[in-house]
Amino acid sequence: MFLENTVNHEEQFGWIEVICGSMFSGKTEELIRRLKRAQFARQRVEIFKPAIDIRYDEEKVVSHDENEIRSTPVPAAANIRLLADGCDVIGIDEAQFFDDEIVSVCNDLANKGVRVIVAGLDMDFKGNPFGPMPALMATAEYVTKVHAVCTRTGNLANYSFRKSTNDDLVMLGETAEYEPLSRAAFFRAMQREKAKSLEVNAPQEVNKRTTTPQDNE
Repeated sequence: MFLENTVNHEEQFGWIEVICGSMFSGKTEELIRRLKRAQFARQRVEIFKPAIDIRYDEEKVVSHDENEIRSTPVPAAANIRLLADGCDVIGIDEAQFFDDEIVSVCNDLANKGVRVIVAGLDMDFKGNPFGPMPALMATAEYVTKVHAVCTRTGNLANYSFRKSTNDDLVMLGETAEYEPLSRAAFFRAMQREKAKSLEVNAPQEVNKRTTTPQDNE
């Protein structure tokens, strides 16, 4: 459960909140909700996203259900440090696509009194920790893990299974390319993919011909 920092209002340091989970789990939706609450409170808010994310809009952060908020696309994490001056709250979407400097950027901003809210995939399509997300989760004060619904079992899903054959680590996509799966469904799907990739060498039968007296005639 997310607990807001309301204990010591004289505290000069900020903090980091990480929202993580699989594809279609509502990460961006939750990020937008928190940022809009800050805007309603008339706090100075700035939102950033990686420049490569142009799925819905080149500038806005947009959730899968089309909720949106204005953002600033940046090519690298260092740009956030330069553009975040004077802000009370910083939002960062798709943090897994940023370089490792995003970790020091978020901590530097928090140390200056900024509330930093980060959303991103915690695992890649192979089920491995994704980019800088583990380090962000380790240094954050608050971590919220949200879940999708498994398309095959109906259980909670925390894996993002890639349905295409593209093996690139970074590949933007939607339901045509990805589906959220539970642990059991993801394990079975990966086993099937592994079996498909194996080359099956069928033993070749050697036909031995028996020589008969008639063959020598």
